[in-house]
Amino acid sequence: MNDLAPLLTPEGRALLDEVRGTAPADELAVATRLRRDHPAPLVSAALAQARLRQRAVAKFGAEDAHRMFFTPDGVEQSTRASVAAYRAARLKELGVTSVADLCCGIGGDAIALARAGIRVLAVDRDPATAATARANADALGLGGLIEVREADVTQVDTSNHDAVFVDPARRGGRGRIFDPEAYSPPLSWAVAAARTARIAALKIAPGVPHEAVPADAEAEWISDHGDVKEAVLWFGTEPGAVRATLLPGPRALRGAGLPDPQVRPLGRYLYEPDGAVIRAHLVADVAADLDGGLLDATIAYVTADTLRPTPYATAYEITDQLPFNVKKLKALLRERGVGVLTVKKRGSAVEPEELRRKVKPQGPNAATVFLTRVAGAPTMLIGAPAAV
Repeated sequence: MNDLAPLLTPEGRALLDEVRGTAPADELAVATRLRRDHPAPLVSAALAQARLRQRAVAKFGAEDAHRMFFTPDGVEQSTRASVAAYRAARLKELGVTSVADLCCGIGGDAIALARAGIRVLAVDRDPATAATARANADALGLGGLIEVREADVTQVDTSNHDAVFVDPARRGGRGRIFDPEAYSPPLSWAVAAARTARIAALKIAPGVPHEAVPADAEAEWISDHGDVKEAVLWFGTEPGAVRATLLPGPRALRGAGLPDPQVRPLGRYLYEPDGAVIRAHLVADVAADLDGGLLDATIAYVTADTLRPTPYATAYEITDQLPFNVKKLKALLRERGVGVLTVKKRGSAVEPEELRRKVKPQGPNAATVFLTRVAGAPTMLIGAPAAV
């Protein structure tokens, strides 16, 4: 049921309130009961929307998610509210008062922009998606700042807006799209559209090759609580700059163009850089700040002799270094009474769950094992998070 209109009626809204929080195991009984007094398609639509709202809580928070409307693709592809709020705040700081939000989806970014006091033209060519974005603007009391337009973004005049934000579709019928020119619209069109505005932000996949970043763009990789969420190409800010931004915070690491760190022997501490730092190719900047080096030229683990606080990496104190050998690891963990085992890997084909099954950790203590390479050799490092 793609038409939201029935859910926006008093009857539809009352049904949404009634089915809120329905557990999957209870859906059949709830649907059977409600269909005695309401049309079956409307009951099905309300239950489907309730499921989508429950999924959306992780991105939008409970208060907003249970007031908003979603499509299955919209929940999957929408920007996390914390990331959208950060980007809206940055645009506000750049003096932006109006944004053309192209490929707006269900309106997550438009909502964040409007809450920052920015006027938004939100455009999407899919009728159901545009209708959902409009319903969300109204549901959150932001209809006065958000104009939703159902249109082909390539045909929209954005000249009367301070900034352009473009979020091309990166999923197709077969799943995630990795070729930027296969985005909808293609990355080349989005870049051209971004260049028409005083300020522009272009959301792209965090795995985009650095060589695909235009020379006149600033490239920013954003993580939220350690999970890399997206990359953004900024136009009209700092051409050529590279930045890793960590949320909450925000904390921003701006690249200094340093050469790759030297490979050195294992020190007392191992630092695991945040994913945004790694994606932005700024491990060298973190290593320089820690007076550290790499364990292996191809692995993004930094080692150092001293413990220093940094928001851009997690520190571990290493107690043991062993060549990769499951039997030796099992014996060591048994000797130490390790029952809670965290397995991290980088540069190893061994799966963490497979290793856990083989070593069968038992005991009251905890440890972290890193499966990695040291100077090219498969290695196991055992330690624990360091108290900074």
